[in-house]
Amino acid sequence: MDTALNVARRARELAELADGRTVDVLVVGGGVTGVGAALDAAARGLSVALVEARDLAFGTSRFSSKLVHGGLRYLANGDVALAYESAVERGVLMSRVAPHLIRTLPQLIPLTDRTPARNAVVARAGLHAGDLLRRAARTSGKLLPPPRRVSAAEAVALVPGLRRDGLRGGLLSFDGQLVDDARLVVALARTAAGFGARILTRVRAEELDGDGALVRDVLGEHSFRLRARSVVNATGVWAGELVDSVRLRPSRGSHLVLDGVRLGLTGTALTVPIPGSLNRFALLLPQANGRCYLGLTDEPLDGPIPDVPTVPESDVDFLLDVGSSALARPLTRDDVIGRFAGLRPLVASGSGKTADLSRRHAVVAGPNGVVTVVGGKLTTYRRMAKDAIDALGLATGPSRTKDIRLFRHSIVDDEPVLPGGTVTRADVLRAVREEGALAVEDVLDRRTRLGLVDADRAAALPEVTELVTKCLAEFGRC
Repeated sequence: MDTALNVARRARELAELADGRTVDVLVVGGGVTGVGAALDAAARGLSVALVEARDLAFGTSRFSSKLVHGGLRYLANGDVALAYESAVERGVLMSRVAPHLIRTLPQLIPLTDRTPARNAVVARAGLHAGDLLRRAARTSGKLLPPPRRVSAAEAVALVPGLRRDGLRGGLLSFDGQLVDDARLVVALARTAAGFGARILTRVRAEELDGDGALVRDVLGEHSFRLRARSVVNATGVWAGELVDSVRLRPSRGSHLVLDGVRLGLTGTALTVPIPGSLNRFALLLPQANGRCYLGLTDEPLDGPIPDVPTVPESDVDFLLDVGSSALARPLTRDDVIGRFAGLRPLVASGSGKTADLSRRHAVVAGPNGVVTVVGGKLTTYRRMAKDAIDALGLATGPSRTKDIRLFRHSIVDDEPVLPGGTVTRADVLRAVREEGALAVEDVLDRRTRLGLVDADRAAALPEVTELVTKCLAEFGRC
């Protein structure tokens, strides 16, 4: 199976489609749900083309908290079915589909003399209810151990930077953490390509109907009719721009990038209760490179949808205040070395807070024959993709993706792009040669996450630009 994505393959497959070849399934959107749908369809033996106006994981799929979670918040909101679905999908991803992309993440809820007794009882009950779901989903206790109470001394050992005054201990639980969300999307795309799917970035769908789409090659400025027997709209928060009947209420989730080593964070995440709420928490999430993500907010987005959402200063203040409540050293703006925000494509239902909207996904067949899939969470992408392809009504067998291991690239020892960093020259070359990167920003912002920190981006830019330019000049044969 040829899993490599590069400029040469793109040109060849784009030419085939422009010449009038009809595919069974056209998927629009290169986020986790779109590439998941492409893989699901291709693995069933269908011919597939996926078009993405920009790049793989350009939108929400690279701006998540990087968690593969068991739906504890859904359980707290009384949606047992959705929580169970999330727990099942987490187990599938961690044990069979992508164990190389997910690690077991310990998470600590600190308990202090300032923690209301009711909150502590509710949190503990919630964690044990979540563990019942883990068992019901048949996920091994070795992979995700049951929650337990820890002493103050053990809590500090797990999180050395924890605030110690009034500390009475903590509640320790376990969940899944992605190495990187954009990396998951690329692995899905390459796996789909191995099954024959045509994964075409920088190709914008301008009009959709049940028989295909009018698409434009953004690089070549060439438009043509892409013919398909069925069409899936998986464009996330932009879904309503292609299908008028789809109504969404996007919600902004902001994160800050911090130096985890400086803050005394090691491999255990901190789950910090938000004052005045029983079921909402902020998260301090340590990363493998020593950085830490502090998130996240849940605020409605009004007006036009931006290509890349920004983090407002109000979100920065909120996150710093909540994070500081759990750390020995209060956070200031000097600690913020980067920031990012993603937009949740929530299905509109009423006028309440976006935090109260269901995270269920919806598969909607439009009057023009286009099937749109929206809502949901990264953890349940596989189920969303399956439901979307099932809804097409094509004569195929059942979904196979529960038992397909995603592509895993080999590790190559090489010189790092930045001194002491984890991204190497080999990573940059592989991004262009095998992972479909067509521009410097594809490498900096999605195949690697160097672009999350402005200082890292500036330092890496000259060498990455040189490597990408040479690689593209050789037409993918680097």
